[in-house]
Amino acid sequence: MENAADVAGRILLVDDDKSILRTFRYCLEDSGYMVATAQNGEQARTQAYAAVFDACFLDLNLGDESGLDLLPQLREIAPWMRVVMATAQGDVATAVKAIHAGAADYLVKPCSPEQLRLSAAKQVEARQLELRLKQLEDEKSGPNLDLTTANPAMSAVVQMARHVAETDANILILGESGTGKGMLARAIHHWSARAKAGFVTVACPSLSAELLESELFGHQKGAFTGATESTPGRISQANGGTLFLDEIGDFPLSLQPKLLRFIQDKEYERVGDPVTRKADVRIVTATNRSLEEMVKDKTFREDLYYRLNVISLLVPPLRDRPEDVPVLAETFLAQFVKAYRRPARKFSREAMQQLRRHSWPGNVRELQNVVERASIVCDKAEVDPVHLGIVDAPREHHARIRAGDHVSLSELEQAHITALVSSIDSLDEVARLLGIDVSTLYRKRKQFGI
Repeated sequence: MENAADVAGRILLVDDDKSILRTFRYCLEDSGYMVATAQNGEQARTQAYAAVFDACFLDLNLGDESGLDLLPQLREIAPWMRVVMATAQGDVATAVKAIHAGAADYLVKPCSPEQLRLSAAKQVEARQLELRLKQLEDEKSGPNLDLTTANPAMSAVVQMARHVAETDANILILGESGTGKGMLARAIHHWSARAKAGFVTVACPSLSAELLESELFGHQKGAFTGATESTPGRISQANGGTLFLDEIGDFPLSLQPKLLRFIQDKEYERVGDPVTRKADVRIVTATNRSLEEMVKDKTFREDLYYRLNVISLLVPPLRDRPEDVPVLAETFLAQFVKAYRRPARKFSREAMQQLRRHSWPGNVRELQNVVERASIVCDKAEVDPVHLGIVDAPREHHARIRAGDHVSLSELEQAHITALVSSIDSLDEVARLLGIDVSTLYRKRKQFGI
């Protein structure tokens, strides 16, 4: 299957004249478009059901059929597809009828190759703009933030993410809630060859199994109560790009076979529609849960887990990245005071000390919320502790210990093992990193009360 990331757009040509179909097809394919053809209404409907097209060039006269009659049918099957009515009759009345029936534009035949290419480019660009606007509306994340970090562990994660972004391997991002897993997923898409196509997010915990199936795979009109029109689904929207499944640990067990089949074969069906479709999509997932434990508990399919976990990236919690707190806080402050037109420009020494001391159980998301509040309530140039609205809780002793601190080797060992056990799902992996066997790790955990 051709890589959709390299396709300029997907176009359906409907004309009963084979020579025109051939000429139009060659012209558009030479310009990088993926083109399908149909010579009558039945073939056109079949094509529209079977694949997702950005635009359609529809002939007004299809032998015994009228393009004006076929137009509303195509609009019902694929309401997102932009239709250009092509005809040799260059009269205004026909053009008005076509526009009223839902056509996006009107093309008079014969036309030059340049006119055809310009018309196609205009419609595909308009369709891609519609998709981008929808993606921006759907994204509920906070302000954009680069992944600059002074923390060695986080730096290693970012470096690995950049490296694997160049491939099409499925990626599983692990980490606590609020650590920035979604931001890392967007960065991977941006660094990949698919950056020009869509980045589409599906929040798995937010929908029931039935609604999630429709959201992900799409549905046909009338498939269920309330399905007043056909929808392509998020997989279709992500064609050529990246599909990000956030909190994949909450993906319903009943739907996992259908997701597994799509990952393996790139094939799927919409709800209420038996037609099998294909899509070229890169899968990135994230979770704050232990999928290994869920596999053991039979609440997550083992075969799906291995398909998703080709590459895993563990995002460290903010409490283990104290050196990143100042730059994150200052970046958030600059963004929020600009958005809210507030006077704050920096943090006082005392405020920054409090930010550094806080344990950040909510991670980067909590820091972002604290800074947003401070930017709103602060009525002067410098943010003070009173504006932050946080109460410092005592941090556990092991969380404060770092290499170079004036502590015993035993204390340092305890802190290191505790941090690894709390951030890595597999004890086998912890033992491997420590260079000891699992039985020794068990004794160490018992010794330190971990």
